[in-house]
Amino acid sequence: MTITTLSSREFQQNANRAQKASREGPVFITNRGQPTQVLLSYEDYQRITGQRRTLVEALAMPGLSDIEVDFEGPHEAPRPADLS
Repeated sequence: MTITTLSSREFQQNANRAQKASREGPVFITNRGQPTQVLLSYEDYQRITGQRRTLVEALAMPGLSDIEVDFEGPHEAPRPADLS
């Protein structure tokens, strides 16, 4: 993980650089040398706040239709439960 520090002026002049840097780690934005904000990737934000994707959101991700999955069935027939 790379930590990047930008002054508020640098951030205003080159927000694109800050966005790219946030893919590698947090970007600290300073005002008069003191950290005032932190820019994170959305994935890092979700991880930190504990937000998770729903199953529907995960299955709707682009490119998933290109993945082949082969589910094997059970190798043996289920046995009746012994409830005695």
